[in-house]
Amino acid sequence: MKFGGTSVGSASRMKQVVELVNDSSRKIVVLSAVSGTTNALEQIAFAYKAQQSELAQSLISTLFGKYETFIDELYETSEAKQKAMDYVKLRFDELRTSAILSPQHSFRMEKIILAQGELMSTHLVTFFMEEMGVEANLLPALDFMRIKDGEPDHDFIEEKLTAQLASFPDCNLFITQGYICRNESGKVDNLRRGGSDYSASLIGAAIRADEIQIWTDIDGMHNNDPRVVKDTFPVHELSFDEAAELAYFGAKILHPSSILPAQKRNVPVRLLNTMQPGAKGTIINSEITGTKIKAIAAKDGITVIKIKSSRMLMAYGFLREVFQVFEEFKTPIDMITTSEVAVSVTIDHTYYLETILKKLRGFATVEVESNQTIIAIVGHFSDEDKGIAVHVFEALKDIPIRMISSGGSKFNVSMVVKEEYKEQALNALNEGLFVGKLAVV
Repeated sequence: MKFGGTSVGSASRMKQVVELVNDSSRKIVVLSAVSGTTNALEQIAFAYKAQQSELAQSLISTLFGKYETFIDELYETSEAKQKAMDYVKLRFDELRTSAILSPQHSFRMEKIILAQGELMSTHLVTFFMEEMGVEANLLPALDFMRIKDGEPDHDFIEEKLTAQLASFPDCNLFITQGYICRNESGKVDNLRRGGSDYSASLIGAAIRADEIQIWTDIDGMHNNDPRVVKDTFPVHELSFDEAAELAYFGAKILHPSSILPAQKRNVPVRLLNTMQPGAKGTIINSEITGTKIKAIAAKDGITVIKIKSSRMLMAYGFLREVFQVFEEFKTPIDMITTSEVAVSVTIDHTYYLETILKKLRGFATVEVESNQTIIAIVGHFSDEDKGIAVHVFEALKDIPIRMISSGGSKFNVSMVVKEEYKEQALNALNEGLFVGKLAVV
């Protein structure tokens, strides 16, 4: 069971989490940092790197004040409050002394700073359970969660976690940190933002769990973006492939990396709502069920690069040259379309954009369009399906489309529009595919 930052974002919500997990079934509870903490820690790390020590100390004091209030609201007894405060002070002492690391160790300093949020949330919950008389054991993620060459070390995770669980054969409830880990050198590291979902999936896969539950503040993965579209509804069943496409192309409820470990071990993933624990939510598994079109997702911040061969027709090796440039700068491509003499690709990671464009212009003419959005229609499409494209493009008849991609996957039809048309496109697709008189789902 993984609970995100909003699920433990206040004393009342943290108490609710304890109620949800306190039953007789054997489980591991994975916690994110209290909401707002990781952003504050990032600001502290940035201030240190910029050698703005006074600003860092001011930010630390502000964050510490929030935890003082949190502790006062969470615990009833003075003993529990004191125990929690003593631990939190240790963590803030770590933050205040982080500046002693020299500038060449700023990367290590940042990782240590960012780890403090999960360390605090898991200890606060464990102390609260102790106060309530709930038996639980804290499993330090830094003892079993490891990455090697930037990727999870699955064998190590399984071996160390299994050994830890075996030490407590009579315990049914375990608490651990999401997001944080160690690298192959034993230094504190992390699984990147959103990594608590990834932690839960890696843990669930390692122990062959009956189910991985991701608890958030929404009742499952919706058929469209509820922030900009009315009349959305939760999709009750998705296949692993469908969920992976939705997560990658913008469905914020689930981190894109979280599907693969569960899929490899065929462990179902259930998305549930902490605020409405009785809601059905979404189950993700290996089954393909229901309608052809399941949901729509949108990914912002897209840059389109049109690369035109300097020769009349694309000669052998042109595409290889193009892709080698992106590989050299470790920049993933989301979509690709081709014509006789040109190829268009989309990227959302633009850190090396200018260098990439310079390289491409060495053998092609290049045009760039920024502020684009990928709209992905996700479901299960076969070669025999008829009329789906007609319904999609009829819904988008009033919206200029920059790129279209279909056929690369049986689970996704994607197109690129300008960001200014995103909301209109999502609403038009919702009306045309799901709720209108001519809806196909």
